[in-house]
Amino acid sequence: MDESRIKIAETCRDGAENNTMTFPQIVETLMANGFEGYAIDFRRGLATYYSLDGHGLDLPTQQVELPISPSFDGSLVQEAIREAQHLVSGYTYKGFCKKVTAAGCAGYIVSFSGRRALYFGRTAETHVELFPK
Repeated sequence: MDESRIKIAETCRDGAENNTMTFPQIVETLMANGFEGYAIDFRRGLATYYSLDGHGLDLPTQQVELPISPSFDGSLVQEAIREAQHLVSGYTYKGFCKKVTAAGCAGYIVSFSGRRALYFGRTAETHVELFPK
């Protein structure tokens, strides 16, 4: 992956972690620069960005301090997503990560062409969230 795309992916990762970019801003930026999606792996502390040309880029992420719950609760994951979508008072990406991992989310995959994010647990249970219209 070329250096400019690496910088864009780093900017988006940092923007999420520092609360300087919203999810829609991140999606728009990545799509405009030839990415088709990304994945977050809470167990490994890793973000993987996928380009349209078939390449992937792994970047380390902030580690979640809580252990990932062994059971997946999709309703709690959805509740955390709604808080993020509405940018409720006090919202932070780090707080979002704590909530979803406490709800058993081991990671998530974002598909720009599919206009959805798939959240998954340690037992491969899932919650699919379609992008708002």
